[in-house]
Amino acid sequence: MKFEAPVAVTEIAAMIGAALEGNHQLMASGINEIHKVQEGDISFVDFEKYYDKALNSAATIIIINKKVACPSGKALLVTDDPFSAYVSLVKHYRPFEPSSKPISDSAVIGEDTIIQPNVFIGNHVRIGSNCLIHPNVTIYDHTVIGDNVIIHAGTVIGADAFYFKKRKERAVMYDKMESCGRVIIESDVEIGAGCTIDKGVSGDTIIGQGTKLDNMIHIGHGTVIGRNCLFAAQVGIGGKARIEDNVILWGQVGVSKDLVIGKDAVVLAQSGVPSSLEGGKTYFGSPVEDARNKMKELNWIKRIPELWEKVMNK
Repeated sequence: MKFEAPVAVTEIAAMIGAALEGNHQLMASGINEIHKVQEGDISFVDFEKYYDKALNSAATIIIINKKVACPSGKALLVTDDPFSAYVSLVKHYRPFEPSSKPISDSAVIGEDTIIQPNVFIGNHVRIGSNCLIHPNVTIYDHTVIGDNVIIHAGTVIGADAFYFKKRKERAVMYDKMESCGRVIIESDVEIGAGCTIDKGVSGDTIIGQGTKLDNMIHIGHGTVIGRNCLFAAQVGIGGKARIEDNVILWGQVGVSKDLVIGKDAVVLAQSGVPSSLEGGKTYFGSPVEDARNKMKELNWIKRIPELWEKVMNK
């Protein structure tokens, strides 16, 4: 998320009650998770094993829970609870904005776009021209939708990321990571009925041009889907996955978080994808393997009783 105007690091430090180390003259341009950071961003780290990744990232300002050597040109904000400090900044710069009507006055809707009854369109949403939004669709704040997009009934776009920090010492253990990202749906996309597409924690969940989603599909936070992909019913994709162009996922495929599925890959129905896949191949199984090899394996498994009987009768 980018700020409307740069904010002095000294102001950020005072706001979260942190000790400021390093460059006191810096200006923050936004808030971001460590895997999405750009120069000028604020990020946070609260586990020592991730210190090096955070300190050597593009982040300019890092909220951290221990005083360490500050890299040249950066600033550290030292506080006991970086997670809560980060969340407080999100709440301050992207506060929840209640809606008072089904279609917000701040929404921008393009020419020839049709909005069916009982659609909710939140604050600062942008929808292009010649779109069709079917009944009971919910579009959360800050969503961006291109031209010629079809969204079928009951779909929810822009719900919060499923992201929590565990506090073992408490009766209510999970603290919510507040989401300040967006969903961006590019032109010529079709989204089926009953789908759910979560916004990014701080960046964007993106559905590429020409991609088609069937019914009952879930897209996790920060996922980036390429162009002209085809996903059949009940596909579920974890947060921060990257699906390249022309990928086909058939029904009930489950995709884990933080991985890449390469261009032109095909994953057959009811497969499980736990790690990255090379493009241009067809996969099957859970965990997935090359589909031809998996089918051969299954054929041999079917022959186990026959082979066992031959062994026992020798």
